[in-house]
Amino acid sequence: MLRVPHHVRTRPCRYAAYAALFASALSVATVEVMAEVPSVAPSSMPRIGTVDERFQSYNIEMVEVTGGRFWKPYAKKPEARLSTLRDGSDTQEHKDADLYQYRPPIDLTNARLRTLAAALGPAYLRVSGTWANTTYFADSDQPSSLPPPGFTGILSRLRWREVVRFSRAVNAEIVTSFGAGSRDAAGAWTPDQAQRLLAYTSAIGGKIAAAEFINEPDLAGAGGAQAGYDLAAYGRDFRLFHALMKRTTPDTMSLGPGAAGAGPTASDLLAASGSGVDAISYHYYNTVSERCGGATAPETALSEGWLSGTDRAFSFFAALRDRLEPGKPIWLTETADAACGGNPWAVTFVDTFRYLDQLGRLARAGVQVVIHNTLAASDYGLLDEATLQPRPKYWGALLWRRLMGTTVLDPGAPAKPNLHVYAHCQRAVPGGVSLLVINTDRAPQALRLSTASVRYTLDAVGLSDSVARLNGNTLMLNDRNELPDLAGVPTIAETVTFEPATVTFLAIPGAANGACSAAVKP
Repeated sequence: MLRVPHHVRTRPCRYAAYAALFASALSVATVEVMAEVPSVAPSSMPRIGTVDERFQSYNIEMVEVTGGRFWKPYAKKPEARLSTLRDGSDTQEHKDADLYQYRPPIDLTNARLRTLAAALGPAYLRVSGTWANTTYFADSDQPSSLPPPGFTGILSRLRWREVVRFSRAVNAEIVTSFGAGSRDAAGAWTPDQAQRLLAYTSAIGGKIAAAEFINEPDLAGAGGAQAGYDLAAYGRDFRLFHALMKRTTPDTMSLGPGAAGAGPTASDLLAASGSGVDAISYHYYNTVSERCGGATAPETALSEGWLSGTDRAFSFFAALRDRLEPGKPIWLTETADAACGGNPWAVTFVDTFRYLDQLGRLARAGVQVVIHNTLAASDYGLLDEATLQPRPKYWGALLWRRLMGTTVLDPGAPAKPNLHVYAHCQRAVPGGVSLLVINTDRAPQALRLSTASVRYTLDAVGLSDSVARLNGNTLMLNDRNELPDLAGVPTIAETVTFEPATVTFLAIPGAANGACSAAVKP
């Protein structure tokens, strides 16, 4: 996670212009569909790969677990706030006061949180982020409130025990990172902190499925590394980390480099790891948020330039993998619309397009795991951090979990502007196929299917609305924290039309696809 403010010079957010851009399209009752309607044949779609059964996963920041200063909620008038951030005469103290706000530890026993997280399982729960680099594991239930020199936060046994219990309750295996704060007099990383956490996790019956060494080591200075920390030091320390993991917990995957950016530093970091990684990991955000000086307008959120950024980042790391670690799997271990807590419009329906299109693209490309930042913190969270009510993209995540299996298919649909089609074997239905169809156009789009399907269409009253609908019905939890019935609508095997700015899943249980006919896990 980026903590150092960056400045992106793009157009400012204009909600009025954004609403006007799509209002006419969304209010049109009938628009002529393009004459050329592509066909898809679910029964004959070939298999092109598989993804991890925990492909769709999420992050809970270490600072959420410990309590501490995290991204401050947006003020009602962001223009006034951003003017101070961009004013070179303002002090860093004032800027930090506006960027961050203290929050108490997240309540991992909360029934609503557990219900919503469990509905996304099986998943990976990544407990990491920049703050993890300088978090001290106290190996005590009631540690001192002041961390030792070199650290900025304290993780108690009590708080980690709650993480382990939460992971069991929601079927989410733990992924974490080991930080930069534990060093000897010569500056070399020392394993004592990692050993204590690993030993305690094992003692309480927990397990760490995978770990990175330093969160975003290409930003090591921002993440708490000492001045002058270089590639030689990283290589030396990574080898110490790798040896520790293989000696004490050999089943834990070592991930790396976990870089924030696609560039020469990431390449050098992977080379310095000395072939010690079990999977290539990287982070990707489309931009930085308004908090940190970004100003990406929400009307870009349906553009190909915005959505295809995830392809460009993947292509860099895939080429890097092929050159240095051929055959290793690739994990995207941190992603969202924007670093620094997300943009204000990340809480609205429009970010559902980015979220689901990213899952579709990366599954097709062969990425094994995608870990979204976050489950329930700041604007990019799947859940509202105050109420824990699902945000629109949570419902997209839930439908993906229920319908999209681990076998990825080639839909074979002809390329068509603004119509994105992804195909997987249907989860838990041998022979079944599920399609994800995303229409980012201002006009309806259509596909011709040879097989009947069950339709699940997500939309909203407006793209800037924070409440989503499924087949026209508003999606909300009830008073008992129960999920609504996500019922589909039967669709005959003919031309299926997709309204402007909608996301649709089509379940096709009768596809009889040979690539999907083997027994599948629920």
